[in-house]
Amino acid sequence: MTETINFNGQLMNLDIPKVMGILNITPDSFYEKSRYAFDLVTNADIIDIGGCSTRHDAAYCSESDELERLKNALPKLKELTKGRAVSIDTFRPSVARWAVENIRVSMINDISGGSEEMFELAAELHTAYVLTYPGGDSIDKMLYWFSKQIYSLTDKGVCDIIIDPGFGFGKTIECDFNIIQNFSVLKEFKLPILAGISRKSMIYKTLNSTPEDSLNGTTALNAMLLDRGADILRVHDVKEAKETIKLYNLTRCSHSA
Repeated sequence: MTETINFNGQLMNLDIPKVMGILNITPDSFYEKSRYAFDLVTNADIIDIGGCSTRHDAAYCSESDELERLKNALPKLKELTKGRAVSIDTFRPSVARWAVENIRVSMINDISGGSEEMFELAAELHTAYVLTYPGGDSIDKMLYWFSKQIYSLTDKGVCDIIIDPGFGFGKTIECDFNIIQNFSVLKEFKLPILAGISRKSMIYKTLNSTPEDSLNGTTALNAMLLDRGADILRVHDVKEAKETIKLYNLTRCSHSA
């Protein structure tokens, strides 16, 4: 069955995996080149805008700080996102509502794992919702958690749900790689799957490198994730991710021929 996501009345077909480009409206996101990098996401299928860094050592960002950053960038954001599929990367319902009302955002990318208030907001505003697993437990516990949260979302009336195993959030490097090894089990939910491993510590710490030198590792793991069922790749490097998907899709077609 072909999966789709509704973006403001336009259906995005996920038969061919899509690229979500990361746009950080922040001064302290862990990959410096992603900060205010409007030009790097222009060719992304989905633009994911964030005004608050979630790196473990980032300075505290208040709700007002997050909103102020987005408001200051609003003219540029409106120009960039016109007619585009847009996501807001936030765990705060007030920020999500503002983004929907001011930037025509149609997806909430919530790394917190969700709350009743956020679920109700997604239902009220008819947005897609990225449900991220924030824990670091076993695969079985992750699947059980997803099943409960998906039920809660559908019960609230959210129609477009995307699941994300949450690489790097509350997890050890060993746990992150265990999820990659077992990634295909997420297909049991028959929902779109988002994978966000771009330049993360699971790559650069394993390779004794830095975020700046982690593109090759990112591409290698993204290719594996595509082969195991990823529908959306959340990345800093849009061009390289699109090339990875193009080559992967050609191999997939040749296998099915």
